[in-house]
Amino acid sequence: MIQLTRLKSKLAEICDLKGAASVLGWDQQTYMPPGGANARAEQLATLEKLSHEMFVSAEMGELLEGAAAEVSALAYDSDEASLVRVTRRDYDKARKIPPALVAEIARTTSLGMEVWVKAKAESNFAVFQPILQKIYQLHQALANCLGFEERMYDALLDQYEPDMKTSALEEIFANLKAELVPMVHALSDKLNSVDGSVLHRHYDGQKQWDFGTEVLKRFGYDFEKGRQDKSVHPFTTSFSINDVRITTHVDENFLSSALFGTLHEGGHALYDQGISPSLERSPLSAGASLGIHESQSRLWENPVGRSLGFWKFFYPRLQSIFPDSLAPVSLEAFYQAINRVQPSLIRVEADEITYNLHIMIRFELEVDLLEERLKVADLPAAWNARMKDYLGIVPSKDAEGVLQDVHWSHGLIGYFPTYSLGNLISVQLFEQAKAENRDIPSQIERGHFSGLLEWLRTHVHRHGRKFLPLELVERATGSHFRAEPYIDYLKNKYSEIYLT
Repeated sequence: MIQLTRLKSKLAEICDLKGAASVLGWDQQTYMPPGGANARAEQLATLEKLSHEMFVSAEMGELLEGAAAEVSALAYDSDEASLVRVTRRDYDKARKIPPALVAEIARTTSLGMEVWVKAKAESNFAVFQPILQKIYQLHQALANCLGFEERMYDALLDQYEPDMKTSALEEIFANLKAELVPMVHALSDKLNSVDGSVLHRHYDGQKQWDFGTEVLKRFGYDFEKGRQDKSVHPFTTSFSINDVRITTHVDENFLSSALFGTLHEGGHALYDQGISPSLERSPLSAGASLGIHESQSRLWENPVGRSLGFWKFFYPRLQSIFPDSLAPVSLEAFYQAINRVQPSLIRVEADEITYNLHIMIRFELEVDLLEERLKVADLPAAWNARMKDYLGIVPSKDAEGVLQDVHWSHGLIGYFPTYSLGNLISVQLFEQAKAENRDIPSQIERGHFSGLLEWLRTHVHRHGRKFLPLELVERATGSHFRAEPYIDYLKNKYSEIYLT
């Protein structure tokens, strides 16, 4: 298979360029001095332009044609057939985008991240507004290049969640809202019955960090092939299967921030570290979609990390680390505190019931901005209005509202809905894993996670991007994508906490 071999070699070089760009992006968010922003923007623009030009070249098209003929007799799920199929899809999309636009988006979003950091620190949206306006204009141009049949948002959404449509998301969110709002109302007169103040005591930052590291190691995160650093907004990045890095944000006056942020990013990292080595340095060496990736982070953060069984093992250890704050607090009281339902301003600190309402707000605003029903200048007011409508609270400053998330500065438009899709898929996968290995809950209570991780490695992680997201869900669970397991999970869990 001469053409396939040549194709793999060329794709490996492109992956190397993208990996180098990812290293620069990680450094920018962790260690780069602010003065390096302009040079870093140019460096990233150059690397993105070079990798794009290599990928959309006529040579790549010829290699794909030749490789397709060579793998035509192979099974659909073979690595080789999957590589050609997925690369062809990426190639057909990328050919529509001018290299100059790729470079300008990379340059602008690199600068945008630095502007966002400053704007958030000053809680001043006006500082961020001009470059956000440019980012949206560039992504309107990108959507028009990619093309769409129904809605402009479809073109950008497809980059993160292949084959998903805006209309389908609107239906999912409408059904989800119809379930969640009554759930919140049913609990509304009992919300104060759970005290969450224990989470807002003083917790030494280094001790939080060390505890999080302990949990990550028990989960199976390999620190020989990864590391953890601090950043303004937690994230995970992968330079290769053997170099997957996470970051977290530590708040010494709010225990949940670093604790659950670490569990969340650890879930992402476990996915990236579990991709089959045979897919390394190829377009297949990434997650099937952002929704599938979020299903992994949310699974470890919530169904596992916020479960009573998890804390039966870990809470005595946490109490020994923070005796002044936690020794007088029972396991049941702590479990209730970390699962307290309380409409909040900050998405990453939201409880499981109200979290998806945050995502709906961002999704609706993104669509309105992209389709020009909303001006960027009016975004803070629109944000606050939706927060009041959906959650009954209004931010007092931009840093707690429209500026809280880093994603728009990176140009991640079409990304936010994947968080909610990840929530839904996480429970569907978790329930299937428990059905096939009934010892998983008792293993979690003993601080062992190999049973769950092995199931995820087998049914999700190792496949990388070989399958489309909903195709992967069906292969893993034997069923199409379903929201019912997630709704049942929330109802059962929060009924026990609040209504018994």
